[in-house]
Amino acid sequence: MSDFPNTARVVVIGGGIIGCSTAYHLAKLGLTDTVLLERAKLTSGTTFHAAGLVGQLRTSANITQLLGYSVDLYRRLEQETGLQTGWKMNGGLRLACNADRWTEVKRQATTAHSFGLDMHLLTPKEAQELWPLMSIDDLVGAAYLPTDGQANPSDITQSLAKGARMAGARIFEDTPVTRILVEGGKIKGVETAHGLIACEKVVLCAGQWTRALAATVGVNVPLVSVEHQYMVTERIEGVTSTLPTLRDPDRRTYWKEEVGGLVWGGYEPNPKPWAQNGIPEGFTFQLLDSDFDHYSQFMADAIARVPALETAGVKQLINGPESFTPDGNFILGEAPEQTGLFIGAGFNAFGIASGGGAGMALAEWVATGAAPFDLWPVDIRRFGRIHGSTSWVRERTLEAYGKHYTIAWPSEEMQSARPTRRSPLYAHLRAAGACFGEKLGWERPNWFAGPGQEPKDRYSYGRPGWFDAVAREHHAARNAAVVFDQTSFAKFILKGPDVAARLNWIAAGNVDRAVGSLTYTQMLNQKGGIECDLTVARLAQDEFYIVTGTGFATHDFDWIARNLADARAELVDVTGANAVLSLMGPKARDILSRICPDELSAPFGTARRLSVANCPVLALRVTYVGELGWELHMPVEVAVTVYEALMQAGAGDGLINAGYRAIETLRLEKAYRAWGSDIGPDHTPVEAGLAWAMKMKSGIDFQGRAAVARQLEQGVTKRFAGFTVDDPNVTLWGRETILRNGERVGWLSSGGYGHTVGKSIGFGYVRNKDGVTPEMLTTGEWALEVASEIIPAQIHLEPLYDPQNQRVKG
Repeated sequence: MSDFPNTARVVVIGGGIIGCSTAYHLAKLGLTDTVLLERAKLTSGTTFHAAGLVGQLRTSANITQLLGYSVDLYRRLEQETGLQTGWKMNGGLRLACNADRWTEVKRQATTAHSFGLDMHLLTPKEAQELWPLMSIDDLVGAAYLPTDGQANPSDITQSLAKGARMAGARIFEDTPVTRILVEGGKIKGVETAHGLIACEKVVLCAGQWTRALAATVGVNVPLVSVEHQYMVTERIEGVTSTLPTLRDPDRRTYWKEEVGGLVWGGYEPNPKPWAQNGIPEGFTFQLLDSDFDHYSQFMADAIARVPALETAGVKQLINGPESFTPDGNFILGEAPEQTGLFIGAGFNAFGIASGGGAGMALAEWVATGAAPFDLWPVDIRRFGRIHGSTSWVRERTLEAYGKHYTIAWPSEEMQSARPTRRSPLYAHLRAAGACFGEKLGWERPNWFAGPGQEPKDRYSYGRPGWFDAVAREHHAARNAAVVFDQTSFAKFILKGPDVAARLNWIAAGNVDRAVGSLTYTQMLNQKGGIECDLTVARLAQDEFYIVTGTGFATHDFDWIARNLADARAELVDVTGANAVLSLMGPKARDILSRICPDELSAPFGTARRLSVANCPVLALRVTYVGELGWELHMPVEVAVTVYEALMQAGAGDGLINAGYRAIETLRLEKAYRAWGSDIGPDHTPVEAGLAWAMKMKSGIDFQGRAAVARQLEQGVTKRFAGFTVDDPNVTLWGRETILRNGERVGWLSSGGYGHTVGKSIGFGYVRNKDGVTPEMLTTGEWALEVASEIIPAQIHLEPLYDPQNQRVKG
């Protein structure tokens, strides 16, 4: 190749829709020295056999926004490039065939309204008018989103590729990448069959090939290949080009029109993994053998929904492998193991719907070093070391695939690949009736069954099966004391001559305090957004102990490590070395004093080394439940000893075990924020009501300070607030729409029940592009849209519960 480059600013690997979209957007951002390399021909991996449905609604506002961007792009792409895309905005229908599904659909409609989408609830007859071929005998109702649609995957990809070339990017087909070059911890280029290309950034969008190639440079991308089949029919009388896409989750099927016939497929509960020993060499523009026996499980339900299918001719049963992930979300972002390597893969058969937005987000990430907005649900840093096991990933991914169309219950737990990571107290807690959940591979007690109760989750959109058990634990925490096993906390040691100054730059709060101090702080990005929310204990002049949430282990470690840069500092993950027992409640000090000879009067926000039951313990005076208490951090080998001593010492004071679902109800009453839902990179401490935790008055500079200073001076366009409803039959779970004087002003980021106040509680941001003032928050008629019903609500700007004043607000 005479024009083959030897240098590039960015190399994109993979010529499917994600790679071409990323190259298109990089070039549009001015990174015209972008090269895309495709091992064979564009779309030859999995894009060419995608079904092409484009839906927008997800449980995250930002992922919904990302998918909405795809729709906007596909609308205008043909006019820009002159190449057809097959894009049709023919709308999308979602059906409900039973009461529980109808509740889910109504809540999805509310979520759509919260995020600015115009989703309509329809009667069965109204749905049939939009889709005349379907039987509606079993329908309870349906939801219709007019802006959904469908596209031709290969045509859209070719159009994106042309747009990328028009903007200056170069694309080379039949150019497999044989090696990613890394020297001194930095990307140096890629090796291909046609020669080396030097570059500092590589974007890996190689679909189901991504995991193997990333692994060659020590990067883990948790995805596996799964067979996915759909059928293409001959022409069917009555099928028109304007027929909406149709999703029938109770029958596990989806449908779309194609040249007068139907494309329909489904997500079976018993999916078939593919390429468990590696993808065959030269697998290009290939399909797998059709498996009619496996596909037959859909047929009876499909014919019952669309009777015309029984006599329709079958063109083809397409069986193509797709890459799927353990949680059903795709994977974006810069790899935590390798600076300069970005990933866009694992699209779970909705890569066409995601392609435009994912390419935009990934391109901005590459160009600026940060995502354009909070993309935590798809951020590669949501994974951890447990996901390095391909067999673990495959087992969990097959479960996630099988649940694609099952009801997504609030707080639902996955069951596969468990147990894997266990606290030393696992057996004790199981014997005590623990019902465990799982996060990042850790088994964590969610709640404890009482006498005669089975420790098994019973899910509901109303009051779930664990409601009474959690209430018991909640009241014990408020009135006596409880023990939480929080061993799964992510825990880091930061040591070195430069750590105090550097950590004080990264942290918005002042951590450069006396040895023995404990600081609750956020870590901000340059825009003032909250990247981390954690506690920092100073153990020595040159040593700090950092504690953060279980699920944020990879993310927070990566954020801190990147911001340490060339500092003389060492960051070590000690999560597995230390167990954590949190003793909380008004009687906590009395109980602890019986097995600890040390003075226990240290104030809140301190860290002390104690001897508890003759064992060494680092005691942090901090709480996430709003009661007197300690997090007791200790070597794992003494955890059982300390736990047994605590339970014996507190037996007469009503001390009991409690789980994570009680933590949630307790923190709601105290208005403690949760990173990933209530706060994140799109929220500043000013907006979140956490300005008090920053060292603004100290004169000490920190990352993000300028951005939050501007907000303090100029005001903000959103404010964190709490909401309650009086109706005992209304349950808040999050994403309910916030209404002020009948107008949509935001949505709930989290919700649950406060057992002390006796009400459902929700948190969210009140938004107004012209600014949110105190007057706006303290006046007006407030309501929440819950499952498409308008429920009167009260707004709260302070915690509902204050143990010091014994204040409980209704």
